[in-house]
Amino acid sequence: MKYKVLYAEDEPTLAQIISDGLTNSGYQVEVAVDGQQAFEIFQFNPPDICVLDIMMPAKDGYTLAEDIRKLNSGIPIIFLSAKSMPDDIIKGFKSGGNDYLKKPFNMGELLVRMESLLARFGTPTAQEDQSTSRLVFGACVLDTVSQVLITSLATHTLSYKETALLELLLQHRNTLLPRQVPLLNIWGDDSFYNARSMDVFMSHIRKMLKEEPSVQLMSIRGTGYKLIC
Repeated sequence: MKYKVLYAEDEPTLAQIISDGLTNSGYQVEVAVDGQQAFEIFQFNPPDICVLDIMMPAKDGYTLAEDIRKLNSGIPIIFLSAKSMPDDIIKGFKSGGNDYLKKPFNMGELLVRMESLLARFGTPTAQEDQSTSRLVFGACVLDTVSQVLITSLATHTLSYKETALLELLLQHRNTLLPRQVPLLNIWGDDSFYNARSMDVFMSHIRKMLKEEPSVQLMSIRGTGYKLIC
């Protein structure tokens, strides 16, 4: 089956490039040129996943995501934006986004992130193609469905939160993952107690990866984390 993508982007050239790339990869794409048009398409022709720009006329991406969440709390939403400050990313997750990809980006990375979200949210992708759940980095493999991390030395069974944390780190590999993003996306709020809990989970993940020379999990004091691989 073809998955339906709602793609909202007001820059015509970029919209055409990404739309063609998604179509060539087997997706059915509906393009909206502003946030209001995107919301109307969502209401009358619901997609399987939303890919949203932020800076759009009529209704910006943050507002659009909030409106979509009022109608559907489970549909995956990915933001694509040149706005790359930590506050912008945090606002994206707070407004209902599940992922945030900074422009410019690689088409292959967008496709991998879409596949990951479709698998995580229980669409047929998770049942029909288990390979999309296996994320390779360095000499390691994370299976997000089986919740298993395979390193060069061992196979580790992960908890749900460990799996979700490592998946977020991989989605933001080689870039800063602000602390508030996993706190809001996985724990639900950024309270002091949850922050301390997250640090414990991060420490456990770091121990599992410490013998991997091609992988490094860094803590940026007071700011966030960076997975280098």
